[in-house]
Amino acid sequence: MTLIKSLRSWMLVIVLVVAGSGLFQSCKVSYSFTGASLSPLVKTFTVYYFPNRARLINPNLSQQLTDGLQDKLLRQTSLDLVEERGDLEFEGQITGYDTRPMNISQGDQAAQTRLTVTVRVKYTNNLNHDEDWEKTFTAYEDYDARRILSEVEDELVEAILEKLTEDIFNASIANW
Repeated sequence: MTLIKSLRSWMLVIVLVVAGSGLFQSCKVSYSFTGASLSPLVKTFTVYYFPNRARLINPNLSQQLTDGLQDKLLRQTSLDLVEERGDLEFEGQITGYDTRPMNISQGDQAAQTRLTVTVRVKYTNNLNHDEDWEKTFTAYEDYDARRILSEVEDELVEAILEKLTEDIFNASIANW
């Protein structure tokens, strides 16, 4: 019996020494099922308004992009939204909103038209400036060239903004 008690005591000592040495320390990055990988020190984010500097202007696009990115971050992280100076900051501008003919068919007629949105984003991690970046993101949707843009614009913009916010999220929070 004393041998078993002695072995248990030694096992306990070994476990305590190993735990104290840092081998069982938790990771400095937390992961979630949404793909977000953040330091546990990161608690807040700020998404500043994205002004529209494109040649063609969709009057709702700036607000939709800003709101869409905020919603994505709120849904897929445990971070809190703050008006300014968040641990993570997103700012930028819409630099392109263009249509162009695609898939030329018989008689030099376009079969489809492509709506493309381009956004310049500056991401700042105020807790780790090594992760800061500035990038340009572009997304597009095609539609039947026999239709006019105003007929399909709302659904196209919704799909494009979903792609853009996903790409921005992946580049910043998911570190892809």
